[in-house]
Amino acid sequence: MPFGATHNQMKMKYSSEAEYPDLTKHNNHMAKVLTPAMYEKLRSKETPSGFTLDDVIQTGVDNPGHPFIMTVGCVAGDEETYEVFKDLLDPIIEDRHGGYKPTDKHKTDLTSANLKGGDDLDPNYVLSSRVRTGRSIRGFCLPPHCSRGERRAVESLSIEALASLSGDLKGKYYALKNMTDAEQQQLIDDHFLFDKPVSPLLLASGMARDWPDARGIWHNDNKTFLVWVNEEDHLRVISMQKGGNMKEVFERFCTGLTKIESLFKDRGHAFMWNEHLGYVLTCPSNLGTGLRAGVHVKLPNMSKHAKFEEVLKRMRLQKRGTGGVDTAAVGGVFDISNADRLGFSEVELVQMVVDGVKLLVEMEKKLEKGQSIDDIMPAQK
Repeated sequence: MPFGATHNQMKMKYSSEAEYPDLTKHNNHMAKVLTPAMYEKLRSKETPSGFTLDDVIQTGVDNPGHPFIMTVGCVAGDEETYEVFKDLLDPIIEDRHGGYKPTDKHKTDLTSANLKGGDDLDPNYVLSSRVRTGRSIRGFCLPPHCSRGERRAVESLSIEALASLSGDLKGKYYALKNMTDAEQQQLIDDHFLFDKPVSPLLLASGMARDWPDARGIWHNDNKTFLVWVNEEDHLRVISMQKGGNMKEVFERFCTGLTKIESLFKDRGHAFMWNEHLGYVLTCPSNLGTGLRAGVHVKLPNMSKHAKFEEVLKRMRLQKRGTGGVDTAAVGGVFDISNADRLGFSEVELVQMVVDGVKLLVEMEKKLEKGQSIDDIMPAQK
């Protein structure tokens, strides 16, 4: 939680040892990397906006670990966090993103025409398709650290930029704090609404301060393209629709995102991006593309197969329940998405999902007929 730079100077009265957090019971990336010597070296540093080492690690100190997934255990408070605290963050990024080195360059590719196929996923199995990412606006602190004024400025800029979208991207903004009951119910029914975070991971990082001030949802009239404003990131951009046409979903995603980026640039604000980390976001797990392409797919037989986990791993995919990161699958329906974010381009990640889901559906059909799937096991990607 941001306390301001003077508070950090006050801590210097105590030795580094006296201030070092107790991480003995912790299972997260931050706790794996942080040492007393590193803490001592970095604890007096701060970013230009006053974000300190203790601010970076607080969420990981307060949340020792998750039973199913290895959490990251730290957040950025501004764009400079990744540079000022790179001694800690570079090894965490390398660990979390499969060996991505401090010298590696990230590639961005938002040319939807480069995707092969994707318009032929079987709608009898694939119920819905979506692609989402986050974007941060340069010149503002990120949600764990921003002030009320900054957050409201991000909201104003977003409303102005999104109001300029036209055609099938024309839409409307709904501020969380003055939404009518009817609007709220409609957004819940559409599965669009985000609520005040209850996850201790988000609360401990400070990103739910002043809720619901300057938070909101914008969506187009067709309800296929939406933007969350000031949740975990400045912007969360989502393209989605029923059925298995991932090609259409990705085309809309790329078109909308490119338009939004140029609208912000017209107003003097670029998105945070650099050639090493790609798009810079609050959580190190989302760096690079920040992209999660996912489908809800029916796999009642395949999901019971002994090789299900192995197939997903080989195709660099991950599964969740359809209710989100902590939920179980209902009726054999899973949310299948790309496991990577950094080191692969947007097109490459969506391609992995398209190819992987196609194969999973093929395997499901074989298992329905009582046939073996050994002859179509994929190689490791």
